[in-house]
Amino acid sequence: MRVNVEDLDCGTDFVTLVWTEGRSRADTSLFRLGNCFPTSFSATEAVFSVDFDDCDFRRIVCNWGSCCFTLAFCCRPEDWYPRLYAPIFNTYGLGDLEFHFGLMNADFSGPAESTSFPLGSFIPIMASVAQESHQPLLLFLQECVAATTPELQPESTLYPIIANEGCLVDSLVSRSKFEPRQKSSELHLSLQAFRFGLGEEVFIHCKLVAWDPNSLDNSKKACHYVKEHGWEQLDNSASRYLCACCESDCKSRRVRSLASGKRGMAQQAVLGPLTITDVNY
Repeated sequence: MRVNVEDLDCGTDFVTLVWTEGRSRADTSLFRLGNCFPTSFSATEAVFSVDFDDCDFRRIVCNWGSCCFTLAFCCRPEDWYPRLYAPIFNTYGLGDLEFHFGLMNADFSGPAESTSFPLGSFIPIMASVAQESHQPLLLFLQECVAATTPELQPESTLYPIIANEGCLVDSLVSRSKFEPRQKSSELHLSLQAFRFGLGEEVFIHCKLVAWDPNSLDNSKKACHYVKEHGWEQLDNSASRYLCACCESDCKSRRVRSLASGKRGMAQQAVLGPLTITDVNY
């Protein structure tokens, strides 16, 4: 992509770069230079002030007054533009919560550098909720489907990924799985690239739910299927019983309104487009 670099100060052992972004839905706090977070950011720009020892830069060669580094970074005082990538992230505000939904790199340490995935490889997906002034919440993906359109229509052909209030049904036929949590407010999903929409633009539609961890039931869970072990609950093996309904119908006996915000809140989110390619062609 083409980025707008408003200011660049390239020193012998540091760089300061101001990256501006005009898209209204872009979240500049999620931009990255290598694996570095912005030093500061506003609604339209991200500022990076970093040493070359940071961000996982690796020096390649120095000659003729310039130094080149990996991560597509080459430092020259003039006529230089860094090849950066925009994070494949969407942000949604709901009340005093802010939901994030995005594609990540292989180890979930930063945003994805590509939206193309070979068939059978893993698509790393992260969902999170910012909760600075809110009680601690657990983040769940309650429902997810893949479609070839950014908006779901009655005639849309769908591929089910997560169904039945948090059951990763795709794991029944693949190696897809939830990864161990790093934070209660984040959920990492390793989704094995499927044949649905092969070679076309694919969009992942999900329902994100942030919920009170002290008020869980079989409608608030993260379950995946482990071959030879059956359904397993991500957060607590002792609550594996919450996954028992994944083969039938998961309905909570408690009737509470998500809209009330008493126990949590829900947000519909869309990720994409991404492309799944056939490695045999």
